Amino acid sequence: MNSRLLLSFSTATLLFAVSSLQAADDYAAPKTEYGQPDLQGVWNFSSNTPMQRPERFGEQEFLTREQVQAEIARQQATAAEADARAAVLVVDPDAPSATDDPGGYNDFWVESAGIGDTVRTSHIVYPPNGRVPKAVEGAQRQFGGLGPDVPGTRPVRFVVGGIAKDGPEDRGLSERCIVGFNSGPPFTPSLYNNNVQIFQSRDTAVILSEMIHDARIVRLGDKPDLNEDITLWSGDSRGWYEGDSLVVETKNFNGLRQTFSSTGANDDMVLTERFTRVGFDTVNYEFTIDDPSTFTDKITAIVPMTKVAGQLYEYACHEGNYGMSNIIRGKRMEERREAESGGQ
Repeated sequence: MNSRLLLSFSTATLLFAVSSLQAADDYAAPKTEYGQPDLQGVWNFSSNTPMQRPERFGEQEFLTREQVQAEIARQQATAAEADARAAVLVVDPDAPSATDDPGGYNDFWVESAGIGDTVRTSHIVYPPNGRVPKAVEGAQRQFGGLGPDVPGTRPVRFVVGGIAKDGPEDRGLSERCIVGFNSGPPFTPSLYNNNVQIFQSRDTAVILSEMIHDARIVRLGDKPDLNEDITLWSGDSRGWYEGDSLVVETKNFNGLRQTFSSTGANDDMVLTERFTRVGFDTVNYEFTIDDPSTFTDKITAIVPMTKVAGQLYEYACHEGNYGMSNIIRGKRMEERREAESGGQ
């Protein structure tokens, strides 16, 4: 993205956030025909706010106006330096590339900044230092990534990357089109497709994530719990309304996903989410993770969602998942050639 375009967009969102901090105080959320707070629509949760708070901020939850201005000045200086370098750079289109990396084919889709509240120092608001609490001794940790495969054993609980290429079970959950890297629950801002659509009826709420087009049906009211022997990738969600908030409690996760921050197995996790409409175009999304077998304390985060004047289109992951078959096919070809050459 052009540096000046990115700068102006980031600066605008910073100034908008400062001016809108007090806008929600006297807002009255609209109601559905059932008297419930109306949360329906498409909502975007892109953000360039870090999930964990940089240690230099301590327990400071919001940037001050002075800090916002300092950040704007820093961005302006960075953009000026980039423009100065570009002015003296002579590009020869016929020259060979200095790198073997052509860049990602999907860079165009990367959402590099939020469109709402960007003045928080972190999304995590509890613990008070805004950082992920210590893991319980013995809690599992797995780290994926877009680089080479990482050593490990099945089940693979991370979403991107893999541990080997012997079969699909060696690959990350998003590569297998089982769980998207931001499809939740909970919803955490990521590279792209940070959109959800909410539908409401008298007895249910449906939360549809753009990524992997997963539709989570939340049963409302006093409903019996699902038998603990029945476990699901996205858990079992029950909900109720508290004032202008939809509260969703999710249990019965299958333990085949991480709890949070590359840590744990989520079979003991209880997730509580609150969707609160605080403005015409803003829903505050708050989630609390309680998993005593993974972390020594709870985790609570707030991620603003901004209304989108558009609609979601199908994310055809399984239907378009050529990458998985090509990864496995490529590995089999590599093994065949090694066998034909006698391992030399």
